[in-house]
Amino acid sequence: MVKTAKKTSKAGKKEPKSVKKVLKKEKKVLQDGTSKKQTIITEYATKHGDTGSPEVQIALLSQKITNLASHLEQNPKDNHSRRGFLKVVAKRRRILNYLQKKDEKRYGELIKKLGLKK
Repeated sequence: MVKTAKKTSKAGKKEPKSVKKVLKKEKKVLQDGTSKKQTIITEYATKHGDTGSPEVQIALLSQKITNLASHLEQNPKDNHSRRGFLKVVAKRRRILNYLQKKDEKRYGELIKKLGLKK
């Protein structure tokens, strides 16, 4: 057997992973220059600099659930993503239960604002 060298042309070369990550991040940037995540954080924050309150966490998880749900509609056999989807849903449910126990008023307002059931 004769081994042949791989021919690589610049046109057929794949982009490095770091370039792909940058391109993905650029897609997430909105017209005004902020990311979707940053927009959600500023919208649901209870005070300036708040990124860890239950409201912000639930809003971010809801956005993630929306993205995963649309992905799973297009790729119904993607069971690895389905497992991640179920984990995210369970995590949001736990945080919602915590917020409901802690402050019923904040829980009710958040449910209305996000359009969730219950």
